[in-house]
Amino acid sequence: MNLTGLAQFFLGIFSGLILFGISGFIAGYYVLSGMASTPARPIFPEERPQAPPPPSPSPAAQTPEPPTESAPEPSPEPPAPEPEPETLEPGAYRARVNWPDGLSLRATGAEDGERIGGIAYNQEMIVLRTSDDGRWQEVRLPGSNQRGWVKAGNADRINED
Repeated sequence: MNLTGLAQFFLGIFSGLILFGISGFIAGYYVLSGMASTPARPIFPEERPQAPPPPSPSPAAQTPEPPTESAPEPSPEPPAPEPEPETLEPGAYRARVNWPDGLSLRATGAEDGERIGGIAYNQEMIVLRTSDDGRWQEVRLPGSNQRGWVKAGNADRINED
């Protein structure tokens, strides 16, 4: 092998590495620039706009109806009496849920107690008593007789003046 062949060999290797590096850079740039943009938000079937209602007939096409005798207006109903405030059991107090996800209402004061309902965030409840260990509170929902247990510390007492 002569010196010219050796130079061609190294020149070929060098130019191949340069082409490989440039193509790798271009491919990397293409992939990373695609990842830099935020993808379009998907539109789910329940979010698709409904078809517009059929057009109503134009006012000119409608024939005016002759005036008819109007029936006497009914007398306004008297306002409904305001409900009397609920009386609380001795030692009970009103509280408002402060846990953002709401609370699970359980049949017993335990993690494995059957879930019998829920209390939404910022909903009012009546705390009847606290368990002996202080981890659970027995509550009643205002306006109903539904009772259950919730984890203690997830409600703020409402000061009634």
